[in-house]
Formats: sequence, C-alpha cells, structure tokens
Amino acid sequence: MQETHSNKQFNDFNDEVTLLELFHVLCDGKWIIVWLTALISIIGVMYSLSLPNIYTSKALVVAANSSNGISKALGNFGGLAGLAGINLSPGSDEGNSAKALIKIKSLSFFENNILPNIFLQDLMAVKSWDGDANILTYDESIYKMDSNTWVSDDSNPNQQVPSSQKSFRVFIEHLGVVEDKKSGFITISIKHQSPFIAKQWAELVVDEANAFYRQKDKSESEKAASYLNQQILMAGLSEIKQILAQLLQEETKKLALIEANEAFVFDYIDPPAVMEIKTSPQRAIICILSALLGGMLSILLVLIRHYFFKEKAS
Repeated sequence: MQETHSNKQFNDFNDEVTLLELFHVLCDGKWIIVWLTALISIIGVMYSLSLPNIYTSKALVVAANSSNGISKALGNFGGLAGLAGINLSPGSDEGNSAKALIKIKSLSFFENNILPNIFLQDLMAVKSWDGDANILTYDESIYKMDSNTWVSDDSNPNQQVPSSQKSFRVFIEHLGVVEDKKSGFITISIKHQSPFIAKQWAELVVDEANAFYRQKDKSESEKAASYLNQQILMAGLSEIKQILAQLLQEETKKLALIEANEAFVFDYIDPPAVMEIKTSPQRAIICILSALLGGMLSILLVLIRHYFFKEKAS
C-alpha cells in the first residue's frame, strides 16, 4: 500500500517536471512564436483585405399554384367524353413551382432566359465595385473594357467569348435556392460584388420563371381550346357538344387567369432589395483564425525544433 502511494507521488513528480520542461521550451522559443504568429496574422489580414465585398440579395416567395381548369372539368366530364370516343386525358392539377425550382438551376433556363438579359462581363470578368460611383471594374486579363473585347482563354485560344456552359457554371455559384418544407416559403438569392446587380438578377430569376411557365401553360391552353373547337364542329350528338362546350368554357377561364396573373409560379412575400451590408468576407474571423493558426504552427515548430533536432544531434 505504501509502495503504491510512493509510485503515484513519483509519477506526479515526473508529470510536473514534463510540464515545467515544456514551459521552459516554449519560453526559450518565445520569439519564434511571437514573430511567426505575427507574420501569419499579417498575411491573414492582407488576404482578407484583398477579398472583395460580396452582397446577397434575397427574394422570399411562395408558390402560386394555379389550378388546371381543364383537368377539373375532365374530372366531371371525362367519362362521357370517353363514351363519345374522344380521348382527353386529364393533366396534373399540381402547380409548376416544384418544376420551376429545378428549372431555374438548369442550363437551358440560363441559356434561354438569363443569359440574353444580363451583361456577360458582369458575370465573368468583374474585378471590383466602386460603391461611391456605382461602377464596376473588370479584369483586364479576361475582358478589355476600352476595346470591348474578350481575351481568349488559354484552354481554348480560338474562343474569346465565354461559352454558355462555362458561364452557367459561374452563375450557379452566384445563385442560391432554399425551400422551407414546413412553411412552403422559398428563398431565391443572388450574390455579387455589386448589390444592384444582385437585386437585378434575383428579380430576373423570379420574373423569368413566372414568364416561362405562364407562356408554357398559355400555349397548352390555346392548343386545348383549338382542339375542343374542332371537336365541337365534328360532334354529332347535342349532349357531346354541350360537354365539349363546358370544357371549352373551362379552358377560356384558364386563359383569362393566365393573362391576368403575372405571378404565375412564384408570388413575392418579400422582394429583393439593394443590400447595404455585405455578407462576405468575414474579415474579423479570417484574422482571428490566421492568428490561431500562426500560434499553433509556431508552437509546433518550437517543440519539433527542441525535441526532434535535439535528439538527432545527441
């Protein structure tokens, strides 16, 4: 029992000596720790200052699910239309919002709806933004503003203007889409060095999604109405004509709603705004992390210098 107590005191003493030794080692290398920490901290500060401010404009929207008039009508009259030998399959009564959330992140939507409505250099060649004058400057190695020409890429010297696929990959990095499954609210955001462009592009995404599905449903309804008019002329029984007339009336109502409703897929809860406060970079966090990194690396260097090279020399 007494021997066990003595061994415990001896181990505690050894631990204390080890901690004291570590303390003395760090004290001997204090100037290495101070200077290396300061150097890495300065590098972190310079790096954070070199990063441009990024502003994020967000549009809070909700799905504006419009009911499909002809689908509801076919639910009541589809059986009778089938007996007459008319095949009018009812479509889905669901809205377009779920499809639109996928569509706005697709290459085809970017090529047909976004790219024609933006300045490509604002996406691919921005270097900095002057907040006082609201002027963008461009990277001369990508786009020369004086001559309004693009500099050819080293990977493809024959192509000067960035391709739509390359531009799409960059645009996706600016675009954010978040859906709250519980509330049904959808946040569509755009981040850019210019808060004005961020707001403009966020509005563009929402407006173009509404316009795309509005035109799509309008075209389908017009085709359905034209088909129903033809069937009315061909139908022989008055009962069938009456059913087709009611179906045509439903399509006419749907067309009227499409023409009157601008918010066809997404309805604004909170429209995007020109933000005054940047969202990134977090320069204070970068500086703190660089100081912590410098401290840990310098301590590790001092310990390796003392123990590794000391043992190697001995």
